[in-house]
Amino acid sequence: MPRFAVFAFALLWSFAPPAFGRDTPVATAGAAMGEAAAQWLTALDDDQRAAATLPFDDRRRLDWHNIPKPRRKGVPLSDMTQEQRHHCHELLRTALSERGYRQAVDILALENNLREGEKHLVGGHIRDPLLYYLTIFGEPADTGTWGWSFEGHHLSLNFVIHDGHVVSDSPSFWGANPATVHEYVDGGPEVGVRTLADEEQRAFELLASLDDGQRRRARIADVAPNDYRGPGAPEPPDAPPAGLPAADMTEDQRQLLRELLVAYAGHLARELSEARLAEIDAHGWDSVHFAWLGAERPGVGHGYRVQGPTFLLELVNVQSDPAGNPANHIHSVWRSLQNDFGAALQ
Repeated sequence: MPRFAVFAFALLWSFAPPAFGRDTPVATAGAAMGEAAAQWLTALDDDQRAAATLPFDDRRRLDWHNIPKPRRKGVPLSDMTQEQRHHCHELLRTALSERGYRQAVDILALENNLREGEKHLVGGHIRDPLLYYLTIFGEPADTGTWGWSFEGHHLSLNFVIHDGHVVSDSPSFWGANPATVHEYVDGGPEVGVRTLADEEQRAFELLASLDDGQRRRARIADVAPNDYRGPGAPEPPDAPPAGLPAADMTEDQRQLLRELLVAYAGHLARELSEARLAEIDAHGWDSVHFAWLGAERPGVGHGYRVQGPTFLLELVNVQSDPAGNPANHIHSVWRSLQNDFGAALQ
């Protein structure tokens, strides 16, 4: 068995409706989330349960970020028993596809790479694959509204469930450092692993398919920004779409654009993935815009934005990894322009 397969198996046990802004509310996933969340809460002791639960209307529900922090809301994997970690991961599995779950596990494992790569730093960030926190907002039930988040460095997942239906699955942040693993570190992914490969590569393929005129319209900046817009903000950026609209793409290019968005929707369990894509279909692809920023080749700072009537997707790959390899540190985020954190419920 490959080293990472062994690690991933061990990691699991050692970490152990339309009116609300979604055109296709999802009941099956919502019921599974409710059951898994209740099992996790039951497995906690009284002190843990008090830390794990907050009222749904608590402002801390909107407090999210991808940066490393020594402390977050909720209960970290480090404070859970093996049984509790198992239930935590079972909750994650209700929300994520198998591919998405493996990517999430990779992101946690990359903390080992960062710890090794930054061990010479004095006063650096805490790098720990157990420093990821699960929080429940409200009471998991078949009726009423509740939610949950799982968050740590480079991963922030946020869900809202209303009357047993998943009505919001954003903000959804996925990052990777190193984006491509060049050196094996104990507990980390294998050499060559690109945790967010499709999420980056599909955009390069779409860019390469554009003719000169299309590329000029799509390219909105010669230099990529240091980060995506609005990190940690409770609401997404309020700006019109930029770049090349899908209405001015060929059918093949539109297919590449769809494949890019499928890569992100594919993080989620099938019902959630299909609902996210159905929402885009319902509002039409013609007004979905693709914008490019920075270099047009890997290894040099670059980024892109995809924006439609209901969503905004941004990726930037500008920063170096701990070994100094340029543009090997991905930040990507999917935000609902109408329903982040279930805002349409209010």
